[in-house]
Amino acid sequence: MTSIAEPHAGGPCDLRLHDAALADGSRATIDIRGDHVVALRDPGAPLPPTGRTIELGGALLLPGLSDGHVHLDKCLLGLPWRPHAAAGSVRAIIDDEKAFRRATRIPLAEQGAEALLERMLRGGTTSLRTHVDIDDVTRLDHLAQILDLRARWSDRLEIQIVAFPQSGILGCPPVVDDLDAALRMGADLVGGLDPVGIDGDRDGHLDIVFALAERHGRGIDIHLHEGGAAGLATIAAIAARTAAAGLGGQVTISHAFALAEADDLELGRIAEALNRAGVAILSSVPGGARCPPIPRLRELGVAICFGTDNVHDCWNPATVTSMVARAQLAAYRFDLRTDAELAALLAPITAVPARVLGLGPGAVAPGARADLIAFAAGGVPQVIVERQEPMLVVARGAVALDRRGPAGDPPP
Repeated sequence: MTSIAEPHAGGPCDLRLHDAALADGSRATIDIRGDHVVALRDPGAPLPPTGRTIELGGALLLPGLSDGHVHLDKCLLGLPWRPHAAAGSVRAIIDDEKAFRRATRIPLAEQGAEALLERMLRGGTTSLRTHVDIDDVTRLDHLAQILDLRARWSDRLEIQIVAFPQSGILGCPPVVDDLDAALRMGADLVGGLDPVGIDGDRDGHLDIVFALAERHGRGIDIHLHEGGAAGLATIAAIAARTAAAGLGGQVTISHAFALAEADDLELGRIAEALNRAGVAILSSVPGGARCPPIPRLRELGVAICFGTDNVHDCWNPATVTSMVARAQLAAYRFDLRTDAELAALLAPITAVPARVLGLGPGAVAPGARADLIAFAAGGVPQVIVERQEPMLVVARGAVALDRRGPAGDPPP
């Protein structure tokens, strides 16, 4: 490959990853200074001094993965198994969770948030967006704890925080003021939830969400479980409001289940509106009939990101925390089998969240944050179908996990 470097990259570097295979099949040596990549060099070229060299021997090197939607404050991995009842309505699950919260007062780090971060890092996730409940039970307590957790993990993980009105906004009196306070405390985005299904007032709900975003200069990430015509109308309303407010590139609709019910003509119209407004769609690739048609939406140019959503909590007992495994779920669900189709599933967990969520490095490139993960694989398709875990994780320029053998070889 032709060497690519930042200006003044010729001096010593702190860490060198020598002879890596990149996703496009080229080979490169990556020089890291501080928490950024400063150069990609031909492995055979003369190299400046370095503090430490890790020989990769052709291992596949990818940018750190981004999880665009998780709920750290809900996770119960640190507690004994809690039987999971059959799913009811969204409102029924909210009420069940609030009853659990009232009866259980355990610090979130001990409850499962810390264990979840550890699992995610082991799987190669180096950036994530977490929604944090703001309601009449949690008030701002969960947010304060997650802000503290973010500070303690800042040397390993990039964490964005959404102030999430889990019980709705209009029907939960303290929430409007608490969302405003949450954004002043350090939440990065304001959330929303089913404006029709939970609050029964699409315009009233969205008026508040968009007003808070504009007042604080923050982005928006709205949970939308609503199906049918109501859900599609809410998607259209969010796109229109985003365009009118000039918030393109700062708004995400999470789940967007109604898209699974749209015919192709309607899907095309919605995709055009989303693209024109600059609204992204986040999917956890759910089971059942609720999953948006991800391959078709991507063909239509819609920005699609993936996230884990709920992990072993009152909403879902599942413990799939790896974004590689999430990509494999998409491959299975949509019968994606060719190398080109499988390799394209890297984008929703790397390049797209970097571009539309401001999350993660997105690429292995000079100037990018040095969040890098290495696999004993011949390419991205192999990583995905085998649901591999990385043998090396570099986070913010430091080795966070090393599973290589004693001699630095890939594990068997």
